[in-house]
Amino acid sequence: MRQTPRVAASSAAVLVLCAVTALGAAPATGAPERPAASPGAREAAAPEPLTLPSATSAQSVVLAPGVTQTSLVLGRTDADDVWTVHVNQPLTADGPYDRATAALGVKARADQVAGALRAKGFDPRVERVLIPAFADRPAGTLGWTVRIGRYADQGAATAALAQVRAAGFAGDTRYTAQDGTDAEALQRVFVLRVDFKRFTGRLASDFGPTIDVHEKLPDLAAAAGALAGVNAQWFANKASLGLYVKDGRLLSAATQGRSGVRMTDGGRQLDIDTYTTRITVRADGSTREIDGINRIPGEIWNCGGVGGDQPTQHPQHDLKCTDESEIVRFTPEWSAPPTGAGAEVVLDRNDRVTAVHRTRGAKPPAGGSTLQAIGESADWLVAHARPGARLRIIQRVLDGSGYAVPLTSDTTIVQVGPTLVRDGRVAVNALADGIIRQGADQTFTYNWVVRGNPRTMLGVDAQGRLLMVVVDGRRAGWSSGLGVAGAAKLMKSLGAREALNLDGGGSSVMVTAGSGIVNRPSDATGTRFLGNVLLLHAGATDR
Repeated sequence: MRQTPRVAASSAAVLVLCAVTALGAAPATGAPERPAASPGAREAAAPEPLTLPSATSAQSVVLAPGVTQTSLVLGRTDADDVWTVHVNQPLTADGPYDRATAALGVKARADQVAGALRAKGFDPRVERVLIPAFADRPAGTLGWTVRIGRYADQGAATAALAQVRAAGFAGDTRYTAQDGTDAEALQRVFVLRVDFKRFTGRLASDFGPTIDVHEKLPDLAAAAGALAGVNAQWFANKASLGLYVKDGRLLSAATQGRSGVRMTDGGRQLDIDTYTTRITVRADGSTREIDGINRIPGEIWNCGGVGGDQPTQHPQHDLKCTDESEIVRFTPEWSAPPTGAGAEVVLDRNDRVTAVHRTRGAKPPAGGSTLQAIGESADWLVAHARPGARLRIIQRVLDGSGYAVPLTSDTTIVQVGPTLVRDGRVAVNALADGIIRQGADQTFTYNWVVRGNPRTMLGVDAQGRLLMVVVDGRRAGWSSGLGVAGAAKLMKSLGAREALNLDGGGSSVMVTAGSGIVNRPSDATGTRFLGNVLLLHAGATDR
């Protein structure tokens, strides 16, 4: 979208509003109960009721005028929700069964594994996995799985898995409610809805003391005095993955063409689009591409880079591409740049070369930066960047229409994805966003796209209200999580006119000042250290 919708929503696009009534009790799971909101928050105003027709429970609390946090229970556990043994398949017909890694495969391979299991006395079943239609990919068969048994609890499935492994096969246990195929599976949904016509605060992104030193969301929110917040962007090797602009400063280059959200007007105007970056350095009459900003040279997580990355320059979520010849810029927001062979120049705030090194690892000076290079790019850097010379560095961010995005102090961009809803319709750009894995092995696509996972999402409804949504997952009997298609349908049902997916899995977390962590993050160790977050700040903006 080019700008936040300001028109009234149609009855089909907005939420059904009703009295807040707890219609069903949550099943006991052994997890600690969420702390009650502070009395001050509850006494601020009667909560504006928010629910869905399919909700069995809806509880809301007003955090500030125009800001409501609602916890919903959708769906239910039924007799089809059981544990099963999921047997892996080899990537080739003659591959070893005991070291097989593919969660699914072609029908012939699945039948082959099932036959081998029957020969060992097991009773497997072969099941087809369908992938739903996306905006740029039709529905169809993704592959076939091999499974054994239906068990009431994970302990029984684990015991059966031990027998399968002892017979020479690899696999794990799966809870069928998390297969992503049951629209009525039990879900816990947590929604922050912000009406900027009534709320005088702003939305902002934040990170720890530096980009490469991560902190937990509750600590970041508390330190900033934030009203509420959610996790934001992916991260790996201490780096943000994809375009990250904070207050006009370009801190991470784009995963070319992936989705993102641009925040302007003091964090009160949101623009969901796709983004690319074009960054070059000119020295001694020669121009070179800068491959990245604030990341390890040669390692391009999520791919989608420039300059001949292998195996692809197309976005591929959770895949590491490589490039043996790169230039990466480091800013003072990164505390300890990587060391190693190659070359490096140190630049002052005017991009003038103050030093040239044949090794890497210098800390960027205040207001300045460093350029690290490896491979053939290191030779180019040493040959052209002479001490005392001023380099010309051009940084451009382009939107989905190819227009340059002004990097003003009022501009923050967080690239995540995929898009979920466009113009009020479910519209997932799965291929373009790189969430469909290239190649024969579709394990990632199955596990990340089709199956249920914890999700964090962001959207804007037809009345211009911000929606920040977390869905718990990977917790049998508590919440199954959503596939990407299910996440898109949920955001549409919540009234989103535009929506996109944020980082999820064990990173999915929501906090409020009154209640602390309101959901149940899926990692056994608790909340994760995060690269960056989205925080809702109360009070009038100073931007």
